[in-house]
Amino acid sequence: MDYSNYLRLQKEKKENPSAPPSSVVMEFRAGAGGNEAGIFAHDLENMYQKYAERRGWKTRVVDDLTLEIAGADAYEALRYETGVHRVQRVPLTEKSGRIHTSTASVAVLPIRAKSTIEISPADIEVEFSRSGGAGGQNVNKVETAVRLIHTPTGLEVKSSSERSQLANREKALQILSAKLEQRQEEEETQKHAAARKSQIGTGDRSEKIRTYNYLQDRVTDHRLKQSWHNLPKVLAGGIDEIILALHLASQT
Repeated sequence: MDYSNYLRLQKEKKENPSAPPSSVVMEFRAGAGGNEAGIFAHDLENMYQKYAERRGWKTRVVDDLTLEIAGADAYEALRYETGVHRVQRVPLTEKSGRIHTSTASVAVLPIRAKSTIEISPADIEVEFSRSGGAGGQNVNKVETAVRLIHTPTGLEVKSSSERSQLANREKALQILSAKLEQRQEEEETQKHAAARKSQIGTGDRSEKIRTYNYLQDRVTDHRLKQSWHNLPKVLAGGIDEIILALHLASQT
């Protein structure tokens, strides 16, 4: 089956576009701070995975630093987590005890039954590779991991969690569609920023939204100008109070 037929079949499978997203994909990217930023990106991924498990949602690692969370209200709960997160702590490798500041960005992508974005097969480059990590003979011998490149925008997506090329291709296409939708929404937001900016910010991923300060055992959301203590609990998935505060602010 060629790729154009694959896209056509996926389009025929789509459902009502007005239905709320049934899952989200969270992408974590290291920012400023070198190796410490990469460690912090993994810390954030672990925090949201534990939060999702506490809520009874299903989680799956799509690829390194890419997490899928399936739950009817997962997007509503996590939609305001998009942005730059900052950590202030003493790295384990820092012998002098100097506080190090690093950042990681979080993107929350709703996965909808039907995307509003039409992707031309001619605009996509497809690459295959072997999936990494444990998984038996299928992972080691067969090129099941899929990487899609959307040539007009340069956006790249990789999926390696599924057992077949076709399934990974479908997952990567879903994420690519979500990325293109988010890109379109951000462009619209920038055009009307003055009119649409709210108490909790624009949601743009370049906006610093939160600081995790280890020495003060404190996490501060800069949009709300509000802080919470017990950082170990927060990083173990105990972010319910923060999520609730953001939603209350969004409704005022």
